[in-house]
Amino acid sequence: MNLQQPIEPDPAGAAIAARPGEQAEIELKLLAPQDILEKLSEMPVIVQHARNRGVVRRLETVYYDTPDGALFQRGMSLRVRHSGKHFVQTLKLRPEIGQPLARRQWETPVDGMAPDLARLPAAEIGDPVTTLAPDALVPAFATRVRRHARQLDLPDASVEVAFDVGTIEAGSRQEALSEIELELKSGNAAALFDLGTQLLDAAPLQIGTRSKAERGYALAFDVVQPAARSEPVNITAEHTVDDVVALLVAACWHHLLSNHAVAKQESGAEGVHQMRVALRRLRTICVLFRHEIPSPAFEAINSEAKWLMRQLGRARDWDVFASTITSRVAATTPEVDFGGLRGAIERQRMSSYARLHAVLDDPRCSRFLLSLGRWVEHRSWRNDVDSDALAVLSQPMPALAEKILARLQRKALKRGAHFRQLDTAARHGLRIELKKLRYASEFFLPLYAGHAPAKRYLARLAGLQKSLGHVCDSASIRGLLGSIRQDDQAALHLAIGTVIGWQVRDEIAAEKTLRKKWRRFKTTRSFWNR
Repeated sequence: MNLQQPIEPDPAGAAIAARPGEQAEIELKLLAPQDILEKLSEMPVIVQHARNRGVVRRLETVYYDTPDGALFQRGMSLRVRHSGKHFVQTLKLRPEIGQPLARRQWETPVDGMAPDLARLPAAEIGDPVTTLAPDALVPAFATRVRRHARQLDLPDASVEVAFDVGTIEAGSRQEALSEIELELKSGNAAALFDLGTQLLDAAPLQIGTRSKAERGYALAFDVVQPAARSEPVNITAEHTVDDVVALLVAACWHHLLSNHAVAKQESGAEGVHQMRVALRRLRTICVLFRHEIPSPAFEAINSEAKWLMRQLGRARDWDVFASTITSRVAATTPEVDFGGLRGAIERQRMSSYARLHAVLDDPRCSRFLLSLGRWVEHRSWRNDVDSDALAVLSQPMPALAEKILARLQRKALKRGAHFRQLDTAARHGLRIELKKLRYASEFFLPLYAGHAPAKRYLARLAGLQKSLGHVCDSASIRGLLGSIRQDDQAALHLAIGTVIGWQVRDEIAAEKTLRKKWRRFKTTRSFWNR
């Protein structure tokens, strides 16, 4: 099967609908060992707000797809669940950008464990459901779960908390399942994060970023979850500054969650890279708005994002080094034996990933991801700011966007003054300023979609930043080379010397092009000055 599209979180127990109808579920997943689940089910926050002792059910669920994974590739999952005397089929779509906890789904009763597509509103759902023959679906995998569900009546929301213990099964393969699902039934979604934070205070939980369906496809078909790139955010001139902050932060949060599990895979290099991109974009958002909205919340989020970026950085550096040796240096110098250097790099890379996996499993990482979602739902940047900042938040975005872009461009041009004389550290500082300008330009580009110079400006900016990135990567690689123990291995000495020489030659060759790109960029007319 050629399966590429990841599926998002699976819901807690859903009500049986009398006829097909679309529902919107909002759900948060937390992972924990089984013995911890049993203790958490009796936490005061749950006992005090639960309507009763709850209900324990045995749930048998079979997921269906075509042999070539047509539903999975379109971001859909189809299951039939047996609970008590009832059989319910559910078809779900992946979340929209910026709403990683919210999914559209359709439910309908069926007569047994076989799905019945005729009972779903195919025209409303769209392809491939509209074109599938009744016998096109086959069982893909199954889950067997003991679920203890309790309904909580919180001050501003009704939430179902489900403690799930069981297995995911695909043929002879099996994987343990132990998790908590918090599903919003009504009220404010911020309650999910408030409750999740209290549970995290009581036990070392991890935020769950993969659904049962996604885990099932990985188990059954060895699906490798692909890294997710950032998606454009549809900002309009009618959005207020407050709305734009929420949209941008939510998109970064979604980007982070989508790559969290990918970064932990054996081939997780692109997932690590995309997590770093999401964190850089998030930190840029904090920088963009904190001048006009001096909220302590921006500083707190920026600090934790910086911490996680540093944890990801070492693994990313070794990934870049490994790809440089494999795809560039070795290909141009086949007479040099790079075997020893490749081995040394791989050992360092694996060591850095072992440390990184421990960080991604650390409750601090889960707390950061959880606090980010909570920050959006509560719009916490409004807290502890004066009336002037609140007035800015209520204004339409375009005027502030122009002010922000102009300020960032001035800083970048100032950093790049006397470009020829800039040393490596100064160029790194310039690259950081250009990244901020690039991300801000991408964020606000929808406000200038009809303005012709916008794409030209962004293309030149991106090209300059990429070229500076190569220079900075070279400096980073030289630092990594110094950390490799060379002993008396002549072949390793030769390989390291070849890499250093190759990089120096490459930097000299690129210098003229880099200066040309800088001159072209600094004379490019800014697109926000209409």
